[in-house]
Amino acid sequence: MTDTTTTASSLEKTISLKLSVEKINAEVEKRLQKVARTARMPGFRPGKVPMKMVVQNYGPQVHSEVLNDEIGRTFNEEVQKQDLRVAGAPRIEAADGAAEEALEFKAIFEVFPEVKFGDFSALEIEKTVVEVSDAEVDKTLDILRKQRATYAEVDRAAATDDKVTLDFVGKIDGVAFAGGTAEDFSFVLGRGQMLPEFEAAAQGLKKGESKTFPLSFPEDYHGKDVAGKTAEFEITIKLVEGQQLPELNEDFAKAMGIAEGTLDKLREDVRVNLSREVGNRTKAQTKDAVMNALLKVAEFDVPKALIQSETTELAARARQDLKARGMADVEKIQLPEDIFAAQAERRVRLGLIVSDLVKVNNLQAKPEQVRAFIEEQAQSYENPAEVMQWYFQDRARLADVEAVILEDNVVEFTLSKSKVVEKKLSFDELMGNK
Repeated sequence: MTDTTTTASSLEKTISLKLSVEKINAEVEKRLQKVARTARMPGFRPGKVPMKMVVQNYGPQVHSEVLNDEIGRTFNEEVQKQDLRVAGAPRIEAADGAAEEALEFKAIFEVFPEVKFGDFSALEIEKTVVEVSDAEVDKTLDILRKQRATYAEVDRAAATDDKVTLDFVGKIDGVAFAGGTAEDFSFVLGRGQMLPEFEAAAQGLKKGESKTFPLSFPEDYHGKDVAGKTAEFEITIKLVEGQQLPELNEDFAKAMGIAEGTLDKLREDVRVNLSREVGNRTKAQTKDAVMNALLKVAEFDVPKALIQSETTELAARARQDLKARGMADVEKIQLPEDIFAAQAERRVRLGLIVSDLVKVNNLQAKPEQVRAFIEEQAQSYENPAEVMQWYFQDRARLADVEAVILEDNVVEFTLSKSKVVEKKLSFDELMGNK
């Protein structure tokens, strides 16, 4: 016989479980008999250990296993019988006043909430819109030309985009330090390859000219011996080379992989690639706006067990990330899990909202959507057929695609039910260029 009660939280339930002592003892004896058939102990052949010794050595462990199995089985039967959706593992407590013929326990657990949605039509959601114009195509072509630039010596002062070759000596308190001296060192001005003071000092100097200047190393500089200190550098320019950009012609187009060798085809390819990147970024911004709106329109309590589980997962990922970045002794670093709690609750809440919307409105990924998505992704590769085969031969990869499409379906569904306001951005704003 079982009872179900609601406790302090609206999601927390308690089920009383009664287990038959006779049934448990019978199962323990059955398992011990099985253990005895292969048990090994000094002085006895395998399977010939006296039963009394088997019980002494294995009895407590087997009894614990049987008890846990019976609790789990009884709990699962009851939650299925009562059609309860359990969120997280139950907490099992021994109940007071157990009879000789029965053991009594309490299973305390949370259930999934009922998600209640408000009025979608009252939502106002910004949909990011960005146009890819000829100007963006021209800028991208300029970048491609600069990436393939050559350099030739010039007889003038060094300026941005010039390559300079120089000797330098750095000293702290009049003493040269390790890594602070080099000869024939080259870098391109304006690329951020050197600290700002170093680049500023080289600007405006001609071949053969020298300059002495102070340079303050940042506190977080990778060279720990000089981090946070101020050094005095002397530089001598040995060569100034001006940037030589390749002409925007058919040869350049062919060098960029355009078999036809036409500028029109090159511009078309650049526009397609830019449009794809813009599409991905605007889609991500719109999706974020939709998810924020869904958090406002849905009301429900979130199971604490799910938040705790997600918090632990986020903390583990953070440690893995630090380890991947080369940080030593990551296991010793104290990462309070509560710093991930807000993010964890948001993720769990959104997961429950999306799950409910998908189930109620049949927003699962359709096979034709999966194929169309993969075909689109494959077009950016040299051999689209191989890419498609790579996806379809692995169920896990298809599951990842389905998850993306499912979220896209939720976004489109929400936008269709809400008031959509276009948020127009420039290309540079979207890309974070200004």
